[in-house]
Amino acid sequence: QVQLVESGGGLVQAGGSLRLSCAASGLTMSSYIMGWFRQAPGKEREFVAAISWSGGSTIVADSVKGRFTISRDNAKNTVSLQMNTLKSEDTAAYYCAARRGTYEATTLRLARAYDYWGQGTPLTVSS
Repeated sequence: QVQLVESGGGLVQAGGSLRLSCAASGLTMSSYIMGWFRQAPGKEREFVAAISWSGGSTIVADSVKGRFTISRDNAKNTVSLQMNTLKSEDTAAYYCAARRGTYEATTLRLARAYDYWGQGTPLTVSS
């Protein structure tokens, strides 16, 4: 059974940093593109970042470009999201997702393109 478990969320002040992690089990992580999405209350789930199978290529949403970095460690079956210079608008639940398919920028921004999802970890940025 595939499981994705996020951790690292919490409360942080604006301008601060936080690192989210996602631990994967039940799948061969190196065969999956990994992504991060977020969903604020009352809003649709929004693409944040994606990373290719080996980590050699990443895609980051314009809203977080230059502040967020996605990385992965296939040996440890983990994917991380380093978030710097946090803003109040980053407040949301953050979800890890796995996709077994092609690496194409437009497709990777769509939540429906992913096969497995974690339960999410909440982030609140106070201003």
